[in-house]
Amino acid sequence: MSSEIIKVPDIGGDTDVEIIEIAVSEGDVIEAEDTLITLESDKASMDVPAPKGGKVIKVLVKEGDTVSEGDDIVELEVEGGTGGGEETSAPASDSQPNEAPAKQDKPTQEDAPAPAAKKASGGKQTVDIKVPDLGGSDSVEIIEVAVSAGDEVNAEDTLITLESDKASMDVPSPHGGKIVALTVKEGDTVSEGDVIGQMEIAGEGGDASAEEDASQAQAASQTSSAPEAAAVEESAVEEPVAEAPVKQAPSPEGTPSPEAQIADDQPRDSKLVHAGPAVRMLARELNVDLSLVKPSGPKDRVLKEDVQAYVKQAIANQGKAQTATAPAASGGAGIPAIPDVDFSQFGDVEEKPMGRLLKMGATNLHRSWLNVPHVTQFDEADITELESFRKAMKAEAEAQGAKLTPLPFMVKACAFALRKFPQFNVSLKGDGETLVWKNYVHIGIAVDTPDGLMVPVVRNADKKSLIEIAKEMVELGKKAQTKKLKRDEMTGGCFTISSLGSIGGTAFTPIVNAPEVAILGVSKAQMKPVWDGSAFQPRLMMPLSLSYDHRAINGADAARFTAFLADVLTDIRRLLL
Repeated sequence: MSSEIIKVPDIGGDTDVEIIEIAVSEGDVIEAEDTLITLESDKASMDVPAPKGGKVIKVLVKEGDTVSEGDDIVELEVEGGTGGGEETSAPASDSQPNEAPAKQDKPTQEDAPAPAAKKASGGKQTVDIKVPDLGGSDSVEIIEVAVSAGDEVNAEDTLITLESDKASMDVPSPHGGKIVALTVKEGDTVSEGDVIGQMEIAGEGGDASAEEDASQAQAASQTSSAPEAAAVEESAVEEPVAEAPVKQAPSPEGTPSPEAQIADDQPRDSKLVHAGPAVRMLARELNVDLSLVKPSGPKDRVLKEDVQAYVKQAIANQGKAQTATAPAASGGAGIPAIPDVDFSQFGDVEEKPMGRLLKMGATNLHRSWLNVPHVTQFDEADITELESFRKAMKAEAEAQGAKLTPLPFMVKACAFALRKFPQFNVSLKGDGETLVWKNYVHIGIAVDTPDGLMVPVVRNADKKSLIEIAKEMVELGKKAQTKKLKRDEMTGGCFTISSLGSIGGTAFTPIVNAPEVAILGVSKAQMKPVWDGSAFQPRLMMPLSLSYDHRAINGADAARFTAFLADVLTDIRRLLL
């Protein structure tokens, strides 16, 4: 065994890039390509992967630090090697989606494509606008055209926005001038060197000046192709639910609209806003002009939270304009915000910021509650025989390294029920008109941790035995408590179980974990007298609370699902049928 120092790889020429997340801890055993840290620059977020597998001896950086190419980040114990603390930097390759693209040599005037120039009247000339170096990507889709024919633009203003498998990037104007014509539209695919339009520029400086401008634009564009972090899929998880209106209704009583308020507070050119590709994509989807959003990130960078806050404020003010009597609001969907209260006037208080995990959970739950029309179906399952069987098999399960609690039975039963009722194993797409039917059964388990709620996923639960499920749940539970769950261990769920049986309660209404369409809440089982037709018998009854998305599931199917699930739990031999 030997130790090696892992360094920051080529990050596209950026320096002093901020570390926003440390993905490993001392003592972790990792594999090659596992994420070590996540960086965020003005252009993009990116993961830095491990170049090889091994054991983390020491983490040499912390969240909030800034690093550049070649800086030490992790000391790793690896098999073999030359020993003596050999230093290794992670290789950069275009084939690795989580790595930064290889650094390009700065193109010279001879290398840069010279724009085809045509003399125009008044000492001006018309030049072709070409797609610059895309960092090795071919046939990249145009997702936004930011200018139109006749527009006057400055050098470095965004012309079009491209999106590849790795990242989104803006293509800047190589010159200042007037757009004469555009030969592309949204949805087209382009490659390096493709002509996207023509522009009229001042004639001074001739072709040599045009070549120099094109070369500078090409070099600038190379640094903007750093890939986004994969969690930004998880980004999807943080998108707000409502679209900001394009035009605001006039505000009553002379109250300025959110656009006017923000513009007065900090007027900026929309083309010069500092925001990453994921934030720009979110703004496009919500039809938000980033120049109107007040930034809160470092170096006046616009963050996702800023866009979300702007949308909430815009919707609230629109509702105020429509009612003309509603109080000022900052909550979503036009709902008046809860006013701030100075609690210190009543006694001693202490303020603490919410942790990152709590904030993410709050955002997800709030979004689901506002988007999903919730209905909850209640039922009970007689688990008297199941509990007897579980206790009888408990020692045998422990001998195999499994902890046989009631929850593995719930996971197995729910997986069986999802196969019986496939309409519960779907997701509703964003258009509200398309259902995605899944041919796999992955069950999420809500786990309470000191830092907030986490939902690890048991994959292919319908194909695993009770013992296999029990073993996997123990492992996932430990990782959740120690914050070592990987991203792929918390994604892809089809159905979620939230069990409060060990705590108490008779029933509750769990919030659907969108984009899933149903979630099962389990409360504490209690002995109850149950009439068997001739006498009351003591039976152990488990309360079930099934919340579902009424857009995808109707009430009759929900009642059938809970009845079937209760029957399976009452007699687990049904799992064999």
